[in-house]
Amino acid sequence: MGTSSRTPRRRGAKRPPHVVVATRVYAPEPVAAAFRLEALVLALERAGAEVTVLTSTAPGTGTARSRHRKVSRWPVRRDAQGQVRGYFSYLSFDLPLALRLMLQRPMDALVIEPPPTTGMVGMVAAALRRIPFTFYAADVWSDATDSVEGVPSWVRATVRWAEKTVWRRAERVLTISPGVQRRLEELIDASDHLIMVGNGIDTETFSDHGPDGGEQGPYFVYAGTVSEWQGAEVFVDAFAQVREQHPEARLLFFSEGSGRDQLEQQVREQGIEGIEFRAKIPPTQVAAHLRGAVAGLSSITPGQGYEFALPTKIYAATATGTPVIHAGEGAAHDRIRDNRLGWACDYDTAQVAAAMDAALRGHGTPPAEDLREWTMHNASLAGCAAKGAAEVLAPLHEARASGD
Repeated sequence: MGTSSRTPRRRGAKRPPHVVVATRVYAPEPVAAAFRLEALVLALERAGAEVTVLTSTAPGTGTARSRHRKVSRWPVRRDAQGQVRGYFSYLSFDLPLALRLMLQRPMDALVIEPPPTTGMVGMVAAALRRIPFTFYAADVWSDATDSVEGVPSWVRATVRWAEKTVWRRAERVLTISPGVQRRLEELIDASDHLIMVGNGIDTETFSDHGPDGGEQGPYFVYAGTVSEWQGAEVFVDAFAQVREQHPEARLLFFSEGSGRDQLEQQVREQGIEGIEFRAKIPPTQVAAHLRGAVAGLSSITPGQGYEFALPTKIYAATATGTPVIHAGEGAAHDRIRDNRLGWACDYDTAQVAAAMDAALRGHGTPPAEDLREWTMHNASLAGCAAKGAAEVLAPLHEARASGD
């Protein structure tokens, strides 16, 4: 039979595989998940796939664009700080996403990321389209729900059920750290479809070369989300003590999140000077400010089940040659301590204050070149994305090899 434009084409045989990535946030939105997904998309393209991204409109990014062109954006409900956060915000993305996925031209694979509601929509769409889907488990949302006060028990149970269902039905589940991997194995039992690809930072944007932000005097940088499980208030309390001995020091928050208002209120009520809360800024500016900082800051509230987390802000600092002060036990504490990336403290005001004092005095500060080299070898986002892309495409290659 002769070929024509109407002749059905076997999946992947005569065209590049078409992968759709569905994510509520995407570059240039300045959050870790957005750039993690962009890195995956670029890696998929380098591996020969054609990729379409279904995401939300990104406020406050001006004329900045992603490095990937095939991006379809849809307006969503955001909170006062511009985040896609909360039930109604998630639904404002998920409900249109269901239709967007069904109207997509022929696609061969789907990649979805949290929240679990997006996972459920993607899981159903993948079943109807008869394609494999990969879930990018950068976090365990049901654990986070357990740590938030006031959440009804039925909501907690529903989130847990939805998340576990999506994980079990996925062709692949990509995890970002050994801790997240272990947690998923605890919840759904060990399985060979759970793949730890790691996590990292864009080492081209976050480098040790470039401007330093132009700030005056020594300063610390906290860049990223402030919420219940980060517990960034320990830095406010510690800085209040440090400021007495170092009146020229400052603490800069480039943050958003549910805990930011409370932190600002705490600073006002206690009259702490030297702490500044600034708006989210593009990654290039975050990198510049980190280059000039005496230390980047990272924390995890103890007792909320998040000790497995490895905040990306750690790698953002070390990639620029800046050490990290981390407050809290767990994977992040151990990584900083074992690799000499800065100061690993308990979640304790006195310990954090002592680390801040040491950083300001230059006591025990690791060499910038060592921090950069470690990050290049252990926390490159491009390397992690390449592993993820290979796993996303693996089912397609297997189907082709079997003659599907």
